[in-house]
Amino acid sequence: MQTLDLSGTGPRSENRLKNLFWPTVKTADDVDYIGVQGYWVCAIVAGLALAVSLLTGQWFSGILAVLIYYVGGVGVRQHSLFAAAMVFVFFLLNLVGSAANGLGGFMMYSVRILLCAILLSNLRATLIASFWEKGSAEAEMPARFGETWGDKFVDKFPAWFWPKIRIVYYIYSILFLLLATLGLISFYIARHDPELLRRITVRG
Repeated sequence: MQTLDLSGTGPRSENRLKNLFWPTVKTADDVDYIGVQGYWVCAIVAGLALAVSLLTGQWFSGILAVLIYYVGGVGVRQHSLFAAAMVFVFFLLNLVGSAANGLGGFMMYSVRILLCAILLSNLRATLIASFWEKGSAEAEMPARFGETWGDKFVDKFPAWFWPKIRIVYYIYSILFLLLATLGLISFYIARHDPELLRRITVRG
């Protein structure tokens, strides 16, 4: 089974930090290795967000987090360039929003920046792979396993689920991105020019 920073796709000669944040991308094995990392990051973030929202009674935000991050992570595992871009942008917007609201301390920001860097690494790998010729040796993805529950969660389920949900995710994530962007803009205006926000609200 593959984990967040180690993979069974083959030996990795680079150090762990480079593997996480700026790995070599030459073959499909490299892309698959990085896709697993991105999938685990999205699954962990979605799980933590869901747990916090349920504990605080904000279950609706938990559902939104699962849809954005976990389903996006499924697309990341399937090497979808759209999903890789979306989860990175959402995570970056969340980081910016938290910083703007003054939420969290140094450790929280450090962890979020590291996770954001991992998602950026995944986006880079997926982008590089998108230019490879289909059917070529370098573009041939490694075999996936289903012997253990971990294999089923990481390898089998994303391959089964993504084709069924991707169109819904495309529409939902674009709408959510527009709303999140408008929310950040409104917050910025309210903080720096509340009178302008009041006039816009009244006219609307």
